[in-house]
Amino acid sequence: MPQYETVIGLEVHIELKTRSKIFCNSTTEFGGEPNTHVCPVCLGLPGVLPVVNKKVVEYAIRAALALNCEIAEFSKFDRKNYYYPDMPKNYQISQYDLPIAQHGCLEIDTENGPRKIGITRLHMEEDTGKLVHQGTITTTPFSLVDYNRAGVPLIEIVSEPDLRSPEEARQYIEKMRAIILYTGVSDCKMEEGSLRCDANISVRPMGMEGLGTKTEIKNLNSFKSLLKSLSYEVERQIETLEEGGRIIQETRTWDEAKGVTLSMRSKEQAHDYRYLPDPDLVPMEIDRNWVDDIRRSLPELPDERKERYVEEYGLPAYDAAILTNTKELADYFEVCVKAWPNPKAVSNWIMGDLTRLLNSSGQEITGCKIAPENLASLLRLIDKGTISGKIAKNVFEEMFTSGRDAESIVKEKGLLQISDESAIIAIVDEVLAKNPGPVDDFKAGKERALGFLVGQVMKASKGKANPEMVNKLLREKL
Repeated sequence: MPQYETVIGLEVHIELKTRSKIFCNSTTEFGGEPNTHVCPVCLGLPGVLPVVNKKVVEYAIRAALALNCEIAEFSKFDRKNYYYPDMPKNYQISQYDLPIAQHGCLEIDTENGPRKIGITRLHMEEDTGKLVHQGTITTTPFSLVDYNRAGVPLIEIVSEPDLRSPEEARQYIEKMRAIILYTGVSDCKMEEGSLRCDANISVRPMGMEGLGTKTEIKNLNSFKSLLKSLSYEVERQIETLEEGGRIIQETRTWDEAKGVTLSMRSKEQAHDYRYLPDPDLVPMEIDRNWVDDIRRSLPELPDERKERYVEEYGLPAYDAAILTNTKELADYFEVCVKAWPNPKAVSNWIMGDLTRLLNSSGQEITGCKIAPENLASLLRLIDKGTISGKIAKNVFEEMFTSGRDAESIVKEKGLLQISDESAIIAIVDEVLAKNPGPVDDFKAGKERALGFLVGQVMKASKGKANPEMVNKLLREKL
């Protein structure tokens, strides 16, 4: 409703791609039999001591720099105390008042133009175990617990309440995922839980300066569930206020099957967690030279690469944005352009046929059987007139399935384009003789009849006739 404004802040949890956990040497490998990727440290058994994994700190700094954050010179770990079955120690080692990084931002494209979304803080923490419910969290008769994930290193990235719609929230998460993937610190596989978020959402009368009462939706692990749950919650809160009710500050869960958010518990305040510095982990002084080294090692990030594609390759901003969405896709594009320097043609094939086949087969670009050099070879065959664009699409699908190069497929299947004028004239004469009606239509000024006749020639030649020559010769004959 236009008289209300939506206010959203997101807490994004990203698992770091280290080989071992944050405070012990247990593996971070996804999956495995329940409770087999554990040790006395991550199980919180008596008498054990955690030791911080330096690679975790490095990755946290790397991600923070990519998100334009300020890196702290002094940072420490804290114990966040609460009881829950997936917490073997009954506290989580996290960071409270002295996080590793603060005051960042990233830019999204809104309907009113680009806008920067503030990032309050980025801090490190250990992941919890995983509850395995027999159904949904609100209906399960009992739950099992798997501690394999307990102690896996996380960074939590907390935004300012700057997002004004569920769609902006989706854009923010997608942009953040792209940036983090470029840095290489996480695989961001939402289906495996390595990127998930909690959303704080409230509504307020338009023009009101203060914030309304917020609710928190926990553990959203897909763009679809983020968008749908926030949209539902906006409607629920507005309807409650319109009916004269009040919003209760609480934690809610998204029920995908029912398409609703459901109440879980009243929302805790920070003081309810009884934070205290972890006495087993010494505070950290972050060396500035180390931070500078990490900054220099950062790759070209999505926004920078997008701008370069527009300037260097002359691509439309839309094409550049799609191609730079992942580092792997952008790398594929650049290798292909190097072999066949026609950026727009390469872009069209990658964004069109290649993306379609990848999506339909559920593959990522990293698993694609068509090497970028082979795509370049296919485009070269089209440009030379060796094959037509229509035949090229069939060849491309064969390349995608088999991984073979274009020239081998064309030769084996006899798909060379017919550019012999006498051969095409023979087919044209035959088509004109069989279709007197369309011939008369064209002579009467109906231009569309030519398209029909072109199609008949191409059909008769099994798609091999050179389309430009077909058009030219048909017009001459007519």
